[in-house]
Amino acid sequence: MAGRVAGKLALVTGAAQGLGAQAATTLAREGARVLCTDINGDGARETAAAINVEYGDGTAFGLAHDVTEAIQWDAAMAEAKDKLGGLSVLVNNAGVGVRGNIETCTLDEWRRGFAVNVDSVFLGCQKALPLLKDNQPGSIVNISSIAGLIASDTMPGYNASKAAVWMLSKSVALYCSKMGWNIRCNSVHPTFVDTPILDGIGKNAGIDKEVVMGKLARQIPLGRVGQPREIADGVLFLASDESSFMTAAELKLDGGISAM
Repeated sequence: MAGRVAGKLALVTGAAQGLGAQAATTLAREGARVLCTDINGDGARETAAAINVEYGDGTAFGLAHDVTEAIQWDAAMAEAKDKLGGLSVLVNNAGVGVRGNIETCTLDEWRRGFAVNVDSVFLGCQKALPLLKDNQPGSIVNISSIAGLIASDTMPGYNASKAAVWMLSKSVALYCSKMGWNIRCNSVHPTFVDTPILDGIGKNAGIDKEVVMGKLARQIPLGRVGQPREIADGVLFLASDESSFMTAAELKLDGGISAM
């Protein structure tokens, strides 16, 4: 099924590495043109350059983009209009972890987590709607987490921010439907995925990555950590017209952990 998003115009945030880079690459592989954005502008441009080597010049573009700033979202929309000719797919992928339990999480960490994980999604949806309306059918894919559906005593900030993305996605979906626009909005809920974030967990704890991966895998019924391509395939489905009757829904890619 090659060309599953042929002709689509996509913006992917947090595209310098990990899930964002894989999602941008997967969309490009299936026919989309992609604007890769990240606060790490050099990394976003490297992702775009790698895509262009594989799929041809002009397939992807990179942009430095602080997703917590409204004015930078305006610039990203202008870039999408200039470089892509519009926008039909928005993937709100940028996010951060929030450290600390309810006693140790600082207010600054809490606020930073909500700024990156929630404010960015609110701004992205709001700023992208004018372009999406001009390029229907449109799809908004918001990357939440399984931690937005099931809680842990160690991560109230992360749980709360990712749960907010889940509900925000539903509200946006219902609004677009009420307005009569063919713009869908869904959330994706991965569990642990083998990205550079896991490397950081091991380093911060002074534990080898293999040990960390083993501990995480034992929590998942399928017995392993997810791979970025498996999450990107879910993003691809939601970005494509294959999911044309799916909106205000949550796609759990969690190896069965939420069933326990």
